[in-house]
Order: sequence, then structure tokens, then C-alpha cells
Amino acid sequence: MFGPDYTAGCPSCSAIADGFDGSVVHLENHDVAFSAVSRAPLAKLQAYKQRMGWSFPWASSRDSDFNFDFNVSFSEEQQREGTVDYNYQRGGHALDMTPVPEPVAKLAAMCGTDAPTYARDRPGLSAFVREDGVVYHTYSTYVRGLDGVWGMYQWLDRAPKGRNETGVWLRRHDEYDKG
Repeated sequence: MFGPDYTAGCPSCSAIADGFDGSVVHLENHDVAFSAVSRAPLAKLQAYKQRMGWSFPWASSRDSDFNFDFNVSFSEEQQREGTVDYNYQRGGHALDMTPVPEPVAKLAAMCGTDAPTYARDRPGLSAFVREDGVVYHTYSTYVRGLDGVWGMYQWLDRAPKGRNETGVWLRRHDEYDKG
């Protein structure tokens, strides 16, 4: 949602995160903890969280391999060598294409970075359980697997014209009046 070299969070990921606050209290009352994790420094995450009016827990994995371990962050070397494994496959994702598709370039620019830098941090969701002091990874999903937690899409999918998407239409919720 927010790579270390971004100047703002990803608009697409931010739209997903807009729905987190309402779910956290329900999750907590079912013995489920929730936290978003991004590689940007914590100060950047906290400032963006304040801008967006969010209250959910958000951690920085800046000085760890966490995002790399779950295949949502990649190195420049992986990009150069074509060894990015994302969404259970190597390459083939729009973020890996050369030349970069226009929507990817536009989203990167909206994050204040270039397409290769933008493509090094990608969306994913993972679940874990702690039993007898041991943490187990139980689930991960990526890209369209996240649609289920993207509350706005659930509404649009039921609207008369569906998602009615053309190009990069998303904005951060505080930017819609800005065109």
C-alpha cells in the first residue's frame, strides 16, 4: 500500500483500506487481530493514516524481510532478472511488463514514483495463527483475491452498471473533487 519510496499511499490500496476501520472491532470480538503492513517508514505511514482519517493498526516492515517473505515486495535485482514471483506465478502481471502499461505508469505517478519502483511493492493479504507460542502462516491471497475485502467493489458489483470502470478512475477519498 505504501512503498518506502512513495510520497503517498497507492490510491487502489487506499480504497481497500478505507473499509478496514469498520471491520476491526468485529474482528477483535472474534479473537482476530488485524494490522496493515507496509515498507514505508512508520512516520510516513502515520502521517498518511492521519490524512486519510484511519484508525486501524498499521506497522512498518521497513527494516525486515516480512513483505519479501510473503512475495509482496521485490528487489531491483529480481526485476532485472525477471525472477519476480507474485500471485503464485513468475511474471505475466501488468506490473512486470515492458513497456509499462499506461495505467501502471499513472498509478505510479499518483504515488509520486516511477513504475519500476511502484512495482516493487504489491498488494497481498496473509493470515496467521499462534498456537502454543508458535506462529503459523495459514493463508495468503493477492490481486483479485483481495476483492472480497474491497468493500466498495462489493457495492459496485451489485450496481446497475457494475464496476463501470474505464482507465484509472480511482482517487484517494480526499481527492475526488480534485479531478
